[in-house]
Amino acid sequence: MVLAAGLAGVPVFGQAPADAPPKSASTAVDDPSEAERNELAAELREAQTSPLDMIHALEAHLRKYPDSPLRPEIMPLLAKEAVEAGDVQRIALYGVPALEAAPNDVLLLDRVSSALLNVGGRENAEKALEYGKRFEGYVANLPTVEGSDPARNQEDHDRALERAMVYQARALGMLGRNDEARKTAQLAYISYADEQSAREWADALSRAGNDQQAVERLADAFAIPDARASVDNRALDRKVLGEMYRKLHGGSETGLGDEILAAYDRTSVDIEKRRAQLRLLDPNTGLTDPMKFTLRALESDQKLEMASLKGKVLILDFWATWCVPCRAQHPLYDQVKKRFADRSDVMFLSINAAEDRDLISHFLDEQKWSRTVYLDSGLVRLWSVNSIPATVVIDKQGQMASRMNGFIPDSFVEQLAKRVEALLVDPVATTPRLVKTPPLFNPQ
Repeated sequence: MVLAAGLAGVPVFGQAPADAPPKSASTAVDDPSEAERNELAAELREAQTSPLDMIHALEAHLRKYPDSPLRPEIMPLLAKEAVEAGDVQRIALYGVPALEAAPNDVLLLDRVSSALLNVGGRENAEKALEYGKRFEGYVANLPTVEGSDPARNQEDHDRALERAMVYQARALGMLGRNDEARKTAQLAYISYADEQSAREWADALSRAGNDQQAVERLADAFAIPDARASVDNRALDRKVLGEMYRKLHGGSETGLGDEILAAYDRTSVDIEKRRAQLRLLDPNTGLTDPMKFTLRALESDQKLEMASLKGKVLILDFWATWCVPCRAQHPLYDQVKKRFADRSDVMFLSINAAEDRDLISHFLDEQKWSRTVYLDSGLVRLWSVNSIPATVVIDKQGQMASRMNGFIPDSFVEQLAKRVEALLVDPVATTPRLVKTPPLFNPQ
């Protein structure tokens, strides 16, 4: 919950820092703010079951103490609890004073900009424009994308940049600065082409009187592949598109289908260009077949094409350095490996679940494990590996045949060996498709 993180860094709620000298009883009684802190701490302990309960407790406290010296700490907490609750009105209400106290809080810059625009009004639009610019500056200055999932990181970065410029374009439109709004909305679409940026560009063009171009961009919004676009958004795009098109064509929608098909072709090119750029960062971007994946080795720039392993039974071991049960399971894997050491059609793959290379390397040296380790390259997300250790067995046709979540120490070696042996005896018929073992022994 947001509050827990917030209170951890705010010792004013009834707790002095650990190294502070204890206060005397008389000092605590004579200090009104100390009594208020203790009261608020008790109220929050009772209320921290949900964001709404937290909001009500904090608001009640401010009604009781309208001039509270704790207000600078309370407002950011209220704003973040409002974000948790998805309460647009309160995000706008508490977000502005919260950003005065923490002007570079990127979460609040994002959510408060959106909330202010949804609430409406010139003053809110001006604030949203200011926050949108600040949000854009923060995102634009982020360091080069790195990490275990570079394509996803780049995607998140570009979507954040798009949102920042969409907020600015919308605010500029509300302020009547239509030409600036049009240019900013176009930049938003260039940053990340999706339904939202295409629709904002269409709105800006329409306000500027460029109705034909607005129709084209709205057709883009309706046609572009975008899993985040809701059914309601698509329906609204279709409704407004029809109205605008009929206005330009004497009340008729003849030819609108051709416009939409052209938009589909146009946006498909945009989406494929983006996928190609992401594949330069991560060759597995957009793939759903694990046997088409490329795994990155821990050592140097070595890569392993999963397709090259078709015809082998594969055993994938998902682990992490922080996972204590993974350490207990490791020698059991070694026992299974020895059983199949003379089989060229059986291969064991050690897959680390998205950790830093240096951390992994140090761990392997410390534990004296083999350094033949591959980094998660999207398989954890593809297979929804939510707990580790986890073992996935793939048959010779490249299909998942078994998945073991956790393990039973006394029977793991025999369980895994039997599943592998079954695939070697009859690789098609003996093992049913996807045998799952429920979580038995894992970090949780």
